[in-house]
Amino acid sequence: MTDLRMAALDSTGLGEHAHSILEELRGQSKCTASLAVLDGHEIVYGDRVVSYQRGQDELDVGVGVGSRLPALCTALGKILLADLPHEDLRELVSRVSLERRGPNTITSKGTLLVELQRVSEEDFAIEDEELAQGRIAIAAPVRNESRVAVAAIDLSAHTSMLTVEQFADGLRAHLVAAADRISARLGYRRDDEVIAGG
Repeated sequence: MTDLRMAALDSTGLGEHAHSILEELRGQSKCTASLAVLDGHEIVYGDRVVSYQRGQDELDVGVGVGSRLPALCTALGKILLADLPHEDLRELVSRVSLERRGPNTITSKGTLLVELQRVSEEDFAIEDEELAQGRIAIAAPVRNESRVAVAAIDLSAHTSMLTVEQFADGLRAHLVAAADRISARLGYRRDDEVIAGG
């Protein structure tokens, strides 16, 4: 499934298109911009454009294209997990152990399911030092014509740069717009676009 998702993103030059959008996001935000897909309970990075801001290098050690991280404690993972059918999500959560990775890692399965429900409703995920101390991130889904989240993009930063609230409030619109631009290449249209277009 991971290979199929990556192949879909690379079709018709989408991988190159997405990369240029990630570069734009980095330029706007001064943060690292990434794209990933879901593989079971992990995310797999398909692309990363790394920030050169202070503190970012320590967050990005050993993480690159093809790297895997736990989905349950990353913004990218949460946005992709929240799109799963409810029963599939509950089964996945029931099978994994929630190990503490950062100071704010969610270690209660009930709390995690509540968080993923919120992410599903908002179509936006926040990571607040859940993967690692000092790391914050926000993520939005990349959807196909069937409105399935086949991938996600995020912005990540070090807490020395700004608070998670400033991060989410200041950059959410840029991130969501970028995700919508990538999604449009897969045939996705937002509800307001569908209504306007008839």
